Amino acid sequence: MEKYESLGVVGEGSYGIVMKCRHKETGQIVAIKKFMEGDEDAQVKKIAMREVRMLKRLRHENLVNLLEVFRRKRRLCLVFEFVESTALDLLEARSSGGLDPEAVRSYTFQLLRALEFCHAQNIIHRDIKPENVLISGLGVLKLCDFGFARPLAGPGENCTDYVATRWYRAPELLVGDTRYGREVDVWAAGCLFSEMLTGDPLFPGDSDIDQLYQIIQTTGPLSKAHLELLTHNPAMSGLRLSPAVRPRFAVKFPSWPQLQVAFLQ
Repeated sequence: MEKYESLGVVGEGSYGIVMKCRHKETGQIVAIKKFMEGDEDAQVKKIAMREVRMLKRLRHENLVNLLEVFRRKRRLCLVFEFVESTALDLLEARSSGGLDPEAVRSYTFQLLRALEFCHAQNIIHRDIKPENVLISGLGVLKLCDFGFARPLAGPGENCTDYVATRWYRAPELLVGDTRYGREVDVWAAGCLFSEMLTGDPLFPGDSDIDQLYQIIQTTGPLSKAHLELLTHNPAMSGLRLSPAVRPRFAVKFPSWPQLQVAFLQ
């Protein structure tokens, strides 16, 4: 850490902090993620090491670039290329409404390229949300934060440690499916596409039950397999299913061009 000059904290989370720093010799601006005292916290250590493994394996122009890994006073530090903003920053900078539609189209294309690459390597990100989508001043998108990424489950394997943000969870996650796949990233990308266009989350549920209810009201009924899982999930015992509805994206977004509605649906 001695070779870097701190320029301030740019992000904080349950794992630790992210600092903007300058390399004293080269002048390069970087982002350094400093994890908490990880040796005592098994979960933080697991997330940190998972991110290191994933980013050493994944190299793509639309994925954040991991430059260096080191320890300082027992704290694991990851050094990344610095990117000026996140999609959340851009959305919060707008007083009302979403981002320019042409910019959203470019960002969505780049995000899907990043996911296509990860999925081709049999990796799912599992935490697509505005905070984890970096956007440079030149409009280049970089997907970051691979602490919850994991290889796709093989035959007979389950995925049981899903913890991503509720508003971007696919319905299979909400009903308790443990054999989900690449589709959960695609779902979250669709939620982000809508949010970038409107400035508002697509499904801002205040509980898992409310989240699933909002999804069904817009996308239509669950599949038979997910209905079966739902009936055996005690966490969803308070959900009352309405009569089946057809997808209502066009009703939800009446001013959108037809192609945008079709793409989201």
